[in-house]
Amino acid sequence: MNTPQAPRQRRFPRWLPAPLSALLLAACASAPAPQAVPPAQENQPVTTAPAPAPAAAPAPAAAPAAPPPVLPYDEAVLSAANNLLGKSLLPSEPPHPRHTIVIDPLIDGMTGLQSKATQAMGARIVQLIREHYPQYEVQPFTAANVQKSPVVLIGTFTGVNKDRKTEGKREAFRICLALADLKTGKLVSKGLAFAQPDGVDVTPLTYFRDTPAWTEDPATLGYIRTCQGTRAGDPISPLYINRIVAASLISEAIDAYDAGRFKEARDLYETVLQSPEGQQLRSYSGLYLANWRLGRKQEAIKAFGQLVDYGLENKRLGVKFLFRSGSAVLANETGPTANPYQLWLMELASQASKRQSCMEVTGHASPTGPEPVNERLSQLRADHIKRQIERAAPALSKRLITSGVGSRETLVGNGHDDASDALDRRVEFKVIGC
Repeated sequence: MNTPQAPRQRRFPRWLPAPLSALLLAACASAPAPQAVPPAQENQPVTTAPAPAPAAAPAPAAAPAAPPPVLPYDEAVLSAANNLLGKSLLPSEPPHPRHTIVIDPLIDGMTGLQSKATQAMGARIVQLIREHYPQYEVQPFTAANVQKSPVVLIGTFTGVNKDRKTEGKREAFRICLALADLKTGKLVSKGLAFAQPDGVDVTPLTYFRDTPAWTEDPATLGYIRTCQGTRAGDPISPLYINRIVAASLISEAIDAYDAGRFKEARDLYETVLQSPEGQQLRSYSGLYLANWRLGRKQEAIKAFGQLVDYGLENKRLGVKFLFRSGSAVLANETGPTANPYQLWLMELASQASKRQSCMEVTGHASPTGPEPVNERLSQLRADHIKRQIERAAPALSKRLITSGVGSRETLVGNGHDDASDALDRRVEFKVIGC
């Protein structure tokens, strides 16, 4: 039996990004000189000058550029990465030194989850840099390296439908990459490509598979907004840049959890939660998971309560309740990774009771089977969870309503019905007015 070691003490540096400057563009257009009216001929009556001819109709606007083609997965990754690395605004000629790059792990652009696909993409980009881009030096994504203001590579991998939108049945993946220069606080390059889904393994990594809940966390939103809908020269989102040191520690904690080093992961989560920037959904989820794996039941329950409170504070919390196939009965699992649903329900009831607001309990379903069946099933599941919460806290009965939306609000949308799209079968708690 190993003797527990005292948690390592870490201090968060007070680090601020360089001020952001804006580029101002102005354009001037000169109006054409008016044409002279010919003088009236002698002995001819003077007449009013004829009205000018109507202006020519403006030329039709140019058609928007066609989106990039959908490529095989590896080809799409290389296309996006080569555009990113080869067209950077960073100086590349001597005597400039090599640029240090750290990679903040790539994520799903809707859920923030990391998967085997995003992990493989990050490894492939590192290999590409080392083989073909000697002007860059890849370093680990750690707090110590982040404090040196390197260039940070971020990226999202997002399922899209045939119209390239994040709704309905996903039929391809959008790869969005960005280089963020912490010295200037600006983006210095972007890369975009679309990948075919064939052979892509979107199984979540262990921590993200086990995490019990989801919410629109500001830290993850900042990451996504920095990568998506931006151009080179745009500022880095403050939501991201202000939390990047905490993000590096959370990344270390996730790696420790995935490797089975649960005590190390717990210590890291406890450390990062001491900073306001570290108070994120990933931190509370990680602390819950690590304590549960270590057999520290009371500490795990407390952490889950903090997670619920954080989600309700954000007005929206999706919980991954696993139901038996085609039913509204919660699945009974056993083993060290089994989810203690009754404990979850008790904490949901406890945290909701502390608030004066009302809640809408919304059921969701995967996009498989007829949609009317999905809608009915999602409604029954929401009703079941509502009854369970009311049993734990009867006073909430007048402050809870339910709805079922079927598969209209999928976050993943691949229809696999496995761990990769568990969030599509979530039960959501939305804080509403009474």
